[in-house]
Amino acid sequence: MATVTFYTKPNCPLCDKALEEIERARRECAFDLVEINILSDSEIYEQYKHAIPVVAVDGVEAFRYRVSCAELLKRVAP
Repeated sequence: MATVTFYTKPNCPLCDKALEEIERARRECAFDLVEINILSDSEIYEQYKHAIPVVAVDGVEAFRYRVSCAELLKRVAP
């Protein structure tokens, strides 16, 4: 099963939209979702402070700023 890592922060409208797409994809295909608040770690914050939301699939960055349910499904489907 694929692992999707979602880098986000509070009060981020783009992050909210990205999470909606991720949840739509989860209704069609099972995958593990790990949400990381970039404010919780200074190193992660420095890496992504101007780039969120960022979504990685199995450790490889797949999306930045916008997420497509259809494209995510292509990356997580077995």
